[in-house]
Amino acid sequence: MKKGIAGLYAITPDLDDTDDLQRRVAAALRGGTQVLQYRNKSASPRLRLEQCRLLKAMCAEFGVPLIINDHTALAIEIGTDGLHLGGEDGSISAARADLGPDRLLGASCYDSLDRAQAAIVAGANHVAFGSFFPSPVKPDAVRPPLELLTRAKARLDVPVVAIGGITLENAPALITAGADAVAVISAVFSAQDIEQAASAFQSLFHTPR
Repeated sequence: MKKGIAGLYAITPDLDDTDDLQRRVAAALRGGTQVLQYRNKSASPRLRLEQCRLLKAMCAEFGVPLIINDHTALAIEIGTDGLHLGGEDGSISAARADLGPDRLLGASCYDSLDRAQAAIVAGANHVAFGSFFPSPVKPDAVRPPLELLTRAKARLDVPVVAIGGITLENAPALITAGADAVAVISAVFSAQDIEQAASAFQSLFHTPR
């Protein structure tokens, strides 16, 4: 199952407690998450494998693509819908060759349109820019201007994802500027009501820009 990148793109927090992860992701999926990225920088390989298998089944139930952050071999082993690579996480062209032509492949492009164009040439079929706002996950990340999203939409023929410190209050500005999707960790998975938070984010994409 492959679908376009649009709407709420939820990224999992680092959780060693698989039951807690399952509970939070289930709520986010019920709320309308359109894409789920599994990201866990602290887990052991065995735990990543266990959690990815669980999330794949959950996402399949909702028809939502599961994207793995960083780990190409894991994405291939589990047969997930796609992979996301940061700037230091390996070659886009090599990942595309390993994944084949049909799976989703995203690339972090920070504040650089040139990096995004190179990633697309190498095989990425969506690109992410940010951190647009201060983020506790990456406090030292570059901070591109909102107009980068507008320029990206004008020049790039792939979906554009905004990331970094995104909340329900600042997400509309990103969508208006051109973001096809907003990638969110804390504002969804740390919310008191995760399902409601996910629904509120997704509802932002049902209103005219």
